[in-house]
Amino acid sequence: MSNSQEHAQFSKDLERNNLGPLWDNILHMVTKEPDHDIVPYLWKLDQIKEYLYKAGDILKLGRTSERRVIYLQNPSLMKKGLIGYSTYTLYAGIQLLLPGEVAPSHRHSQSAIRFVIEGDGAYTSVDGEKLYMEKGDCILTPPFCWHDHGHEGNEPMIWMDGLDVGIVKSFAGSFYEPYANETYPLQRPDDFSTKQYSSGSFRPVCDRGLDGYPSPQKSYKWNQVKSVLEQMTEFDPDPFDGYAVDYMNPVTGGSADYRIGTTMQKLTPGMRTKAHRHVHSAVYHVMEGNGYTVIDGVKFEWSKGDFFILPPWRWHEHVNTGDKDAHLFSFNDRPVLQMLKLERNESLEQNNGRQEIKSTFSPEDAA
Repeated sequence: MSNSQEHAQFSKDLERNNLGPLWDNILHMVTKEPDHDIVPYLWKLDQIKEYLYKAGDILKLGRTSERRVIYLQNPSLMKKGLIGYSTYTLYAGIQLLLPGEVAPSHRHSQSAIRFVIEGDGAYTSVDGEKLYMEKGDCILTPPFCWHDHGHEGNEPMIWMDGLDVGIVKSFAGSFYEPYANETYPLQRPDDFSTKQYSSGSFRPVCDRGLDGYPSPQKSYKWNQVKSVLEQMTEFDPDPFDGYAVDYMNPVTGGSADYRIGTTMQKLTPGMRTKAHRHVHSAVYHVMEGNGYTVIDGVKFEWSKGDFFILPPWRWHEHVNTGDKDAHLFSFNDRPVLQMLKLERNESLEQNNGRQEIKSTFSPEDAA
């Protein structure tokens, strides 16, 4: 028997006993750089809304159907049986609440953020505090906080949910509990934490002893974020993200949510950022504007309301093709990667930091 035959036979013997030779497989486990098969993808809001309104006709909310949500399924992960995953770590869903409805109270070990797409008059109640929702607001639901949604207005309410489903499931840390009643009792005045932290620069002295988690601020109002971004335009933009801010925990100065990062960026008319890549993945929502994002040479054309996925370690740059500011909201897994010392960034040096566009995204090609 030759040495190569003996080697192969030895490997088979190991495999039969659920063992394996590291010398043959080390580069599959310890890769030279991030290696994955997540595809970038883009969804149009108009199509999602059609399905949401159909769901509104046929699905009534209650204990058997607590949330009316259509999630963004990444096709590359569906093939692996990962249902509801946008990336390996992040889940994104679009929720519809109709006037007069209540989505019953529950809690879970996943973190959640809400970004309001359209409508008013609805609220999210977090541990007994009603947080009223307006377009462009970002609302936190920290892990294992009781939360329910209600609608006191007259028009349908639509928002995006972002959860760290993949992170929690990977660590086998998922717990879920429904509340005994439809809603959790109110404990604080409406929008209490929003008003306490409305300045963005000050905090009540009673918070001096807080350890910072979860963030005492649960709602971040669009008018405040917009004002900050407008003031930033007096200065040079970030070369990769334009004018951009991260939502912040007022006690720690860190990410608003401990595990989910949230960012709003503004691209002025004609702006084209330079390309870079990072280990964290992100889900984007186009709040306003028209343009495109180039991801590894593929052009993803977006307009108001759309959603798209940015996988880890993929070159990307943004372009505003409209005559008005474009605002892109995104949530990401960056805080976890930073805690684990896994985050890394790299800028594209060739071609003045710009990618060559080789193709344009279409759902048919990506499926």
